[in-house]
Amino acid sequence: MSEHEIEDLVAESIRVLDRDSAPDDPRVRDWFVALYRFQAEYDCSFTHFRVMDSLLRRGYTYRFPLDRHPDYAARRAYFDALAEFTALRTSDEDAPDFGGYGSWLEDGYVDPPSLYCDAGTELWRRMVDAGALNGRDAVPPHRTPLIDVVREVAVAAEAHEGDHELIGMWYAFGCGTLLGGPVGCPYDVDEVAAMPSVRDLRDVVRRTGALAVAEQSPYALPVEFADDQDLEAWWWKL
Repeated sequence: MSEHEIEDLVAESIRVLDRDSAPDDPRVRDWFVALYRFQAEYDCSFTHFRVMDSLLRRGYTYRFPLDRHPDYAARRAYFDALAEFTALRTSDEDAPDFGGYGSWLEDGYVDPPSLYCDAGTELWRRMVDAGALNGRDAVPPHRTPLIDVVREVAVAAEAHEGDHELIGMWYAFGCGTLLGGPVGCPYDVDEVAAMPSVRDLRDVVRRTGALAVAEQSPYALPVEFADDQDLEAWWWKL
């Protein structure tokens, strides 16, 4: 079963960032990449079409006529026969190099009559090489820390009617998720406290009273279960 809370959180964050960012701000695409990377860590469905207008507008996703696919001429019958949503990457579970289904968007997807690809994927690179994308659209996404994106979401949410629900839901994930890596959060309290994005986020949480929302979140990890209890205790003491 999909984790709808995560799907809703990411979708609303994308809407907020799209709404409140300058039309030509190239960072927004990178923020979207970080949000979908976060969503991929949970049991979530494919949700792009909930916010497709934002994804297209910000250059996270690109849409083409189906016949623009680099393989269309060689596989015309296959492409013309597609009648429903189809991911174009096929995987063989029995192949010795099978690495799971995490890369299923790399070759793009079709929602007839259109072809879609996301920035940075294999099909996106092929479209760049073919000259179908150029200029800023041909620049690969930059990796952005999740905490920096959450800071942007929180500031924008506060400016728009003080959306403490969205702010609190993000704050609930704590240091382990918002600043963590494969082996947990690599920073101590002093290092985290000095980070501008952390300071800004905590200021927003204080002003909006969003801590009460965070404390009720199902994703709020009790301090006693945290890998670094001192760090998480500091996080929850505003």
